[in-house]
Amino acid sequence: MFRIYTKTGDKGGTSLIGGVRVPKSHIRIESYGTVDELNSYIGMVSDLCNNSLITDSLREIQDRLFTVGSVLATDPGKDVKMKLPDLHDADVTWLEQKIDEMNEVLPEMRSFILPGGNLASSTCHVARCVCRRAERICVAMQEQNEPVPPLVIKYLNRLSDYLFVLARYISHLNNAPEIPWRARL
Repeated sequence: MFRIYTKTGDKGGTSLIGGVRVPKSHIRIESYGTVDELNSYIGMVSDLCNNSLITDSLREIQDRLFTVGSVLATDPGKDVKMKLPDLHDADVTWLEQKIDEMNEVLPEMRSFILPGGNLASSTCHVARCVCRRAERICVAMQEQNEPVPPLVIKYLNRLSDYLFVLARYISHLNNAPEIPWRARL
């Protein structure tokens, strides 16, 4: 029987792919943990949106996020013997194409909009915020000399744009009004 618990992390440590043990507070653990959180929110958006085309796209993104997580979970100083999935420039291009397709039917934005519309679009906005946090953590890793492939940061940046447009698109499909932000002066 496969057991989900190993007890090896009971004292606050964990292993990266490659075997190096680090504390669970390590920025590399924070990065892929945040990507995992993002992946979970995207699963919620998929469950809530009730649209098979959107769900298919989100499943593709979830797959890419497992790839991003495996990249971030790998000790960059170790030679890993197992074959890991990799991210490609085409993954960013795919996001850009999806953004452009959705934008074709959306009204032009004339102001900032308040997150909301319906439960699916609101959850999509939460996913966007988590994605931005994952991106910030990866940038901080670079600043701390923790190697992060530039394509990971680029992908997360574009994914947050995608999630913003998707939130608007879901509202549009559901005839939910976009509420413009009006600054109090």
